[in-house]
Parts: sequence; structure tokens; C-alpha cells
Amino acid sequence: MSTPPSDGTGRVLLVGGGPGDPGLLTLAGRDALAAADVVVTDRLAPLASIAEHAPQAEVINVGKIPRGEFTPQERINDILLTHARAGRTVVRFKGGDGYLFGRGGEEWQACTDAGIPVEVLPGVSSAFAVPALAGIPVTHRGLSQGVAVVSGHVAPEDPRSEVDWPALATSGLTLVVLMGVATLGPIARALVEAGLDPATPAASIANGASPDQRVVRAPLSGIARAADEGGIAPPAITVVGDVVAALAGMEDLG
Repeated sequence: MSTPPSDGTGRVLLVGGGPGDPGLLTLAGRDALAAADVVVTDRLAPLASIAEHAPQAEVINVGKIPRGEFTPQERINDILLTHARAGRTVVRFKGGDGYLFGRGGEEWQACTDAGIPVEVLPGVSSAFAVPALAGIPVTHRGLSQGVAVVSGHVAPEDPRSEVDWPALATSGLTLVVLMGVATLGPIARALVEAGLDPATPAASIANGASPDQRVVRAPLSGIARAADEGGIAPPAITVVGDVVAALAGMEDLG
């Protein structure tokens, strides 16, 4: 989907880079990089793809590190608009898919509000790809008829939380938690207190789709401790549900 071009300006391409392996970048994403004058990238995008497909481009790093270096979204929007107004093709490059906790919608809106042509090139979402690479299908016949992808950025008891954890606990859905390393303990407790069996299989996957991918498996009641002891750190994804144990021979994968 894209907005109509406007004379005298460049354009912005919102490109999802996939979960980290350059081989999982889409062909459309590759072609966008090849056309880029400027690449505005996050730290979780497959950076090797920039060197391979956009060696001619100016690269601007706007990564957001948890509890570390942080580029405000307003500043990112301003960078996109400034370079597009100068007549450049700007690729906003980020990991996974930009419309799943990637704030891609905000970047789309900033461009359209400014009259800048903008196009979305979806990426392979880490929410589904990373569990798959760890041997976990997020749905599986006879075990799960759906999946809920939620942010664990704030703990369930935090006033800022908008997630209905009790409803998820009784939903029968596979739960995929992104950005939930620091809050994994409170999330697990909230789910158990709301009725989810503490023996429900769970897995935390760090550095998915990379040579450093690591998987820790444990019952829900023990997953936070297991993840901590296993050195799980961001970026990581946690999956909760019977699907974690669905595939025979996958227990030691990772």
C-alpha cells in the first residue's frame, strides 16, 4: 500500500527486515534497499543486508536499546521527512514487521500528514518466525486454535498495562510475549493466579534467527527463573502454551 507520489519530493519506504537472518529479508525489502539513498535503521534489523544491498546509501542508526541509548520517535519521524523533502528515497529499516510493535503506523501517519509519498513493505514477523526456528508452531491442530501476541513491556500490575492478562489466561490461545524479559516473572504469576495451569509448557528464545539463538524451556511457573539462569536477555520472545511441547525431538533445539 502506498500514497500517491508528489512532485519535488522523495519517498519513504517502511521496510520490515524480518527476525534477523538476512536470508529472511523479503525480495521486496531487498529491492527497496537497493533503491535507497538513505537507510534509517534499528539495531535489530539485519544490518548485513544494508552492506550487501545498499552500499551506496547513507546509513543513520536510530536504534532503541532497553534502558539504554534511545532515539525519540518524533526525532525518527523528523529524519524521515527531512531526507524525503530533499528528494531522497528513504528506507526505514527495522527488525521483524514494522506494524507489530514497530511503530510503523506512526511513521506512516507522519509521512502522510506531511504529504510525503510512503509505501509499506511488510517483513517476516519475529513473533511467529522465531518460535518456528525454535521448533515451536504457534498453532497446532488439537492443541491451539489461535495465538495472541502481546507486549510485556510493562508488568501486569503496572497502571500503564492495557493487556487483559486474566482473559488471556483462560482463552485457550497460545501466548507470544514480546519485550517481556524483565517482566516475565510478574507475567507468569498473573497468568497462574488467573487460572492458567502452572505446568503449562513455556519457552524463552533469545537472539532468534541468529547463530547465537538460545532456547530455554520450563513450566510456566518456573520459566522466569529458568530464563534468568539460562542467561536469556533482550531481544527475546516467550511462548506459553501446549504448542511448546507439540513437536517430538525439539526439546533440545537451540
